[in-house]
Amino acid sequence: METALTRLVGVRHPIVQTGMGWVAGPRLVSATANAGALGILASATMTLDQLRDAVREVKSRTDEPFGVNLRADAGDAGDRVRIIVDEDVRVASFALAPSRELIAELKEAGVIVVPSIGARRHAEKVAAWGADAVIVQGGEGGGHTGEVATTVLLPQVVDAVDIPVVAAGGFCDGRGLVAALAYGAAGIAMGTRFLLTSDSTVPDAVKAKYLAATVKDITVTTAVDGLPHRMLRSELVDSLERSGRTSTLARAVRRAAGFRRMSGLSWSQMIRDGLAMKHGKDLSWSQVLLAANTPMLLKSSMVDGRTDLGVMASGQVAGVIEDLPSCAELVGRVMAEADVTLGSLPAPDASLPA
Repeated sequence: METALTRLVGVRHPIVQTGMGWVAGPRLVSATANAGALGILASATMTLDQLRDAVREVKSRTDEPFGVNLRADAGDAGDRVRIIVDEDVRVASFALAPSRELIAELKEAGVIVVPSIGARRHAEKVAAWGADAVIVQGGEGGGHTGEVATTVLLPQVVDAVDIPVVAAGGFCDGRGLVAALAYGAAGIAMGTRFLLTSDSTVPDAVKAKYLAATVKDITVTTAVDGLPHRMLRSELVDSLERSGRTSTLARAVRRAAGFRRMSGLSWSQMIRDGLAMKHGKDLSWSQVLLAANTPMLLKSSMVDGRTDLGVMASGQVAGVIEDLPSCAELVGRVMAEADVTLGSLPAPDASLPA
């Protein structure tokens, strides 16, 4: 299926695997790329050396295009951009809107820039700055999310910009792909659905938690880092929501120290990142500190398998996912379902006025 997205990035199918921290590593990204979709490597939880090594590992596993996701507000964003350029990565995606300067630097090097956005005005801004496409995530999506449903947000953005729009939030099958195309999107992006594949390195016991979840087991909470965060409800989430401010902040400080040691960042670098996160948002300093919870809480589940100590970011679609196909099986299934869905649509009635 050829769309503006497949033509832009050079993949066979209009499907994107999103850059999920601790999840979207070389194995998942290369499996996605080999299946004909666009795999996105998550770099925010990697050091610079780890990022370069991960990019090279993906390239050793596939000759297909792939991308790297990074935080535009990170203090070392410029260094990460240089790695992307030096290693000839096809696509750079951003969890937050990148600056005009970062977009210009990437485009000058021939890198395709695809920010993720959650509002029409954000899409208009990055399009004016030269972004090549945008990923639009509605409120159904996992992780940090907004309040507007994909079915409301997506057509607004499609009407507002003249670049390819990729729909995210609530997609897991071929019917969803056809629906997104009908809204004017050039493809779909999926996170939770790719997390729940056999190529994902997430521990099996954690995947079982996702598969057992119903739609009602997936909640949005601000208890983790002060921002709306969609995840599986668990005893830990309930505990965080019940905790007082003092105990919550004490845990955040401990986890921030753990992430500093693991990432190699200095306290001054973490403070700069906190300032960047606070910029343009109505966040208290307590919320900025709580944001340091997120990487370590996600690692506890996604890497260590400790769901009692970690959180499980999740889109609402986890409640309707029941299996763990390979990436190749998943992409093939989605495209086959899309073909069947398109074929079953009624033909226009020639007797009706155009």
